[in-house]
Amino acid sequence: MTHILAIDQGTTSSRAILFDAELRPVATAQEEFPQHYPQSGWVEHDPSDIWATVAATARAAIEKAKIQASAISAIGITNQRETTLLWDRATGQPLHNAIVWQDRRTSDICASLKDQGHEEMVTARTGLLLDPYFSGTKLKWLLDNIPGARERAAKGELAFGTVDSWLIWNLTGGKVHATDATNAARTLLYNIAENRWDDEILALLEIPAALLPEVRDCADDFGVTRADLFGREIPILGVAGDQHAAAMGQACFQPGMMKSTYGTGCFALLNTGEEMVPSTNRLLTTIAYRLDGRTTYALEGSIFIAGAVVQWLRDGLKIIRHASETQGLAEAADPTQDVVLVPAFTGLGAPYWRPESRGAVYGLTRNSGPAEFARAALESVGYQTRDLLEAMHADWTAEAEGVLRVDGGMVASDWAMQFLSDILGAPVDRPIVTETTALGAAWLAGMRAGICPGQEGFAESWALERRFDPAMDEDKRSAKYARWQRAVQATISAT
Repeated sequence: MTHILAIDQGTTSSRAILFDAELRPVATAQEEFPQHYPQSGWVEHDPSDIWATVAATARAAIEKAKIQASAISAIGITNQRETTLLWDRATGQPLHNAIVWQDRRTSDICASLKDQGHEEMVTARTGLLLDPYFSGTKLKWLLDNIPGARERAAKGELAFGTVDSWLIWNLTGGKVHATDATNAARTLLYNIAENRWDDEILALLEIPAALLPEVRDCADDFGVTRADLFGREIPILGVAGDQHAAAMGQACFQPGMMKSTYGTGCFALLNTGEEMVPSTNRLLTTIAYRLDGRTTYALEGSIFIAGAVVQWLRDGLKIIRHASETQGLAEAADPTQDVVLVPAFTGLGAPYWRPESRGAVYGLTRNSGPAEFARAALESVGYQTRDLLEAMHADWTAEAEGVLRVDGGMVASDWAMQFLSDILGAPVDRPIVTETTALGAAWLAGMRAGICPGQEGFAESWALERRFDPAMDEDKRSAKYARWQRAVQATISAT
């Protein structure tokens, strides 16, 4: 058994990557699936699409690699976080579409809980804020709006899960209802200091404990797959939410190390070691990973729209056909125009947390066109990343490494990464393997299976493809960032 199958279930697509024992990618399959927008600010997935695309891509990757399932030692799962599912334990059928992490329908619930003075208690226990982003209020909404759901949940007839739990359930034929500590930490229901579901928060949101999955380490036994799926039973030995898997895939194992992942959104994590650092700058305190029962914590900043802004250029404005076209357009943009795009399409994330805000563009002229929009879109990701890192440096009093490790689809753009380095005024390191989310999941499973090294050995294998050093002078950097900050404040004021 010389291979590891990594399942990477994302917001807009599902991927499966087969790695060999040296954690080199051997074969990849990917499939997009539909997004559903029932109302403004609402985002849903069909749970059957999630499962069907995962099963199909896993089989396709195995077929492309031309190996038998008997060569696969383990499966690792990484997933979009906070997306919330509710299903029938007896039939395995969902009671509703999955409510996606981007969904803002519970804004009023969160506002009411804040007005009642509950946020301080919730943040102290979960490290999170009362925001629609997280699973807890999404689950409350489902129980409030599906007739009879809360009563059935109290009887133990229903199961709640984030995407990892939904996949584990389906992979094991309903035999295992479990999650890992990183996904549990994003539900708003998990006490990250005590590593347990929090009874007081469950009571506050009227959520029966019978709904909840068992919480395990990131590298742990999550059961075996149904034999009919791949031709034999394969153990599931690693699970982590996508951003935590990426931090491990980037070998950010030492306190002070930082990574930022650019997918649909952008998520920056700063390893704080065994210290749970409360944020005074509207960041999140979260579990980076839990291995052998030991918890490592992180500070996290979450941007809702990163790669999705490029999708908007393609699907909304229709000014590009492929994401790769943005680099050429950005290079051709008029340098005298100062177009600023604030992509608050589903609200503003950290450190602003304004779910009610919506996107805005500033500085348009008669000559503004596709090139200026493309440049503004790519620059918006750099600006938002700086917002996060400024807040992190304010919260983290110990010395940070000073280098940002990056991964995800957007990092293929040299222009975007150079601008990121310029606006941060710091080096940006792009690794050889940029699919670090899947790599982290594969490493967890492979380590548990005994065919991959531990943290130290894995960290030694991390390899740099290119470092981007800042080339923008300080006056220009400060002026551009100040313009961005004014645009954000104007966007907030307009809501």
